[in-house]
Amino acid sequence: MFRHLLVFLLIIVSFCVLASRLADVLATDAVLNKVNAVYGDAGLNRVKQWLALVNESGSDNEWNQLNKVNTFFNKQIRYQNDLPLWGKNDYWASPVEMLGVGSGDCEDYAIGKFFTLLSLGVPEEKMRLMYVRQLTVNEPHMVLIYFEQPNSIPLVLDNFDPRIKSADKRRDLKPIYSFNGQGLWMAKAKGLGKKVENSRGNSAWDSLTKRIENGEMNTIDKVNSKGPDYAKL
Repeated sequence: MFRHLLVFLLIIVSFCVLASRLADVLATDAVLNKVNAVYGDAGLNRVKQWLALVNESGSDNEWNQLNKVNTFFNKQIRYQNDLPLWGKNDYWASPVEMLGVGSGDCEDYAIGKFFTLLSLGVPEEKMRLMYVRQLTVNEPHMVLIYFEQPNSIPLVLDNFDPRIKSADKRRDLKPIYSFNGQGLWMAKAKGLGKKVENSRGNSAWDSLTKRIENGEMNTIDKVNSKGPDYAKL
């Protein structure tokens, strides 16, 4: 997944507009034909189910959207570490790449849920990707957190524990830091963390957003051919 949990620096990118039109962009015949060519019928079917979820859930309340999206990715995607899957110690797959191959690690689950909920209209400021330590297995981990209100205890969307729970019920998670396209927050002993000003770039996040914007769809073999890690965290 990734090697170190030291100091993480996030590139501040604006992708709300991209996410809000993601389903429309992907639902064209040209794009779906490309998905089929790269990932085959099984990958195409997963992408179509994802698009159907987005199209059918836009009018739902946010609680239903959270549950549908969390359940969809947890059931559709098989957990697999980056190294055997992509040939890299750390590779952040786009939702299409993850759905195409049908596998991903914790970062891919969280990223897929994040972009899908953005496309359903959930405001970005209500969500953050959060790095934690999973104390049950004593390993670094990523989850998606959702704030119903700015100062409320967030809900945790996770692939390790598929049930959505409030963060105070997840004693198995130790927060490290959280981020979205608006900034980076370092965790502290109590509370949800302090925002870090003047955050700098994270190459994995930068690469992910560029691939989504450019419609790139990597296969396992293509990623393996790229050589050494481009994002060491």
